[in-house]
Amino acid sequence: MKERITDLFLKTFSMRYDIYPFSVKMADDCYYFVTKDKQKKYLVTAGYPEKLKPFKFECFDGKNVEVNQQDFLFKLCPLTHINLVKLQNIFSYLKPTCSKRFSKPSFGTGDRLGIATPAHIQAFQGKNIFPVLAQLSTREITRTESSLQRVMDNAIWGCFEMGYEGPFGSDADHIKDLNNLQEAINCGFTLYTLDPSDYINNDIGQYSKDELRLKYQELPERRKIEKKYLGREIKIGKQKLSFEQDSLAEIVLTFGEAVKYIVIFYKFLKEKNKQDFELEVSIDETPGPTSPLAHLWIVSELQYQGVNFQNLAPHFIGDWEKGIEYIGDINTFKRELELHCQIVSHIGGYKLSLHSGSDKFSVYPIFARETGNLFHIKTAGTSWLEAAKTISLCQPDLYREIHNFALTCFERDRFSYQLTTDLKRIPDIDRLKDEELVTLFSNNNARQLIHITYGSILREKDEEGRYRFRDRIFQTLFTHENTHYQAVSEHIKGHLDLLNF
Repeated sequence: MKERITDLFLKTFSMRYDIYPFSVKMADDCYYFVTKDKQKKYLVTAGYPEKLKPFKFECFDGKNVEVNQQDFLFKLCPLTHINLVKLQNIFSYLKPTCSKRFSKPSFGTGDRLGIATPAHIQAFQGKNIFPVLAQLSTREITRTESSLQRVMDNAIWGCFEMGYEGPFGSDADHIKDLNNLQEAINCGFTLYTLDPSDYINNDIGQYSKDELRLKYQELPERRKIEKKYLGREIKIGKQKLSFEQDSLAEIVLTFGEAVKYIVIFYKFLKEKNKQDFELEVSIDETPGPTSPLAHLWIVSELQYQGVNFQNLAPHFIGDWEKGIEYIGDINTFKRELELHCQIVSHIGGYKLSLHSGSDKFSVYPIFARETGNLFHIKTAGTSWLEAAKTISLCQPDLYREIHNFALTCFERDRFSYQLTTDLKRIPDIDRLKDEELVTLFSNNNARQLIHITYGSILREKDEEGRYRFRDRIFQTLFTHENTHYQAVSEHIKGHLDLLNF
């Protein structure tokens, strides 16, 4: 019957549309699917008028045909939030859920353009891992002129396009203020990543011992903290970790205010959000790595104060630059990770989370093995790079424009990243043939150039206020959608394959 309905739709609308076959779903004698013309995508609702009428989908075109000697209605509907909510009421699997229900590792696939979810779903096929398909940091949302609601909606429309009926998560990533947190709650996110980096004191390393001790002595909560931790020795694996006066002072002065922030936000989240949710604590936005002793104090203090969190993202040893391979001694990373994992085993109840996980291929097998396949990993910019690579293949003139523009705004955009990018080591694009442009994405410096300038590229406008690149980027990827989906899917699958599922 589904084939008959889709064939009838194509005939009724004079073959002007293409149907996404996996999206065709039926409920209560009505049919729903995604279609597209040469410009955009639409939702189609199909059924007898009396069956469709209660749902009141927004539509801009409709046609009646005869089926079984009765009127049968096809309605073309925009992919709006209102229509998505109505669709979720029909198909409950289109609502995100929590990974903790499945006791699986989880993997986040950030989508800066909001069009890659179908490709991400393809990558997860056959993998025993929980996909977090709606994920974008506050910084990325601002730079792409998106919103938490659009991040959520884009991911769910992607699920529907692919006919995906499995569980998936949604991550309100790097939340820093209560208004942002309330917005995420209103959108129905299931994972909340709290980023207390504004409250972490990164200047501690500049203090002398006397200055450190003096500042610690001034803390009103010092005696209460010392009663709990000072002199406490904990056996973690084959090692003993102990809180001595100076080490405790340094940790408390560094992370004390951040812990207070997390407690306040957690209480707000519990009060305002009546749905089931997960919490991630991110302490990776620091200049240096998180020591095992600091890890131990932070999670002990959070649990002592009643914060029920599921993920912790430390700053692991080494350099975790965006969009390129891990920089550092892999054996040193492994030894340090073992101790972090032993702390998790000792305390229990949460997973280690790896941020800036894009393209860190050498780390993946170790991370999966040492955590016992209970972890969370986040990627984002790597899917954007695959989109840019697709443009270089399919529309080289556009890519040349983007690349040259990125060179002019790199220094301005790099301020919020820790990078070792050397623009002088990027090949001169004017000396490359069109078919050679794709080789730029094997050059770490060129990858980082495009990776961090995405916001400037997407926001840039001409003298008349029109986007300089944005619309052409989306149109190119829409026109060459199969190529784009394949590139993103294979690249993300390359990450997942290393996790030994």
